[in-house]
Amino acid sequence: MNEKTSAKKTFKSPFLAGLFSALFPGTGTLYNGDYLRGMIYIVIFAGLITMQTRSGVQPFAGLILAGFYFFQIFDSVHSAKMINARAEGEALTAQELSLPTAHRPQGSVFWGIFLIALGVVFLLANFDIILYEHIFDYWPLIIIIIGVKLIFDASKRHG
Repeated sequence: MNEKTSAKKTFKSPFLAGLFSALFPGTGTLYNGDYLRGMIYIVIFAGLITMQTRSGVQPFAGLILAGFYFFQIFDSVHSAKMINARAEGEALTAQELSLPTAHRPQGSVFWGIFLIALGVVFLLANFDIILYEHIFDYWPLIIIIIGVKLIFDASKRHG
């Protein structure tokens, strides 16, 4: 009986998580109990909306917004399904049940530096030191930088 009550407490509806995320990005993640990620999604959504009003006719900003919008819906539905799977006993420990979204640290210094640099560029654009129109002319550089990093990581693993 105790297992059934704990499963009911941790059950999350994937439909509701997706619906909340569709209505306002980030709220489905908040519904799932991942408050930090939910607040980050809300801030990202607000930033992307702000970019829409300042970017002029550059379509890349709209594509980023659309991609993020659908990503966070799928993410909240997937997280709800994972929470339910853990509640049904597929989790290894009780600690995982209490922290359904705990992540192991991973990544590299590259992504930290990349995000800081991107944040500095957008901050300078907010103060009209750099114009948003010029920033979006150079968006393919992001793809080039990520590609170079992937090649560097692959060569590092193989050699």
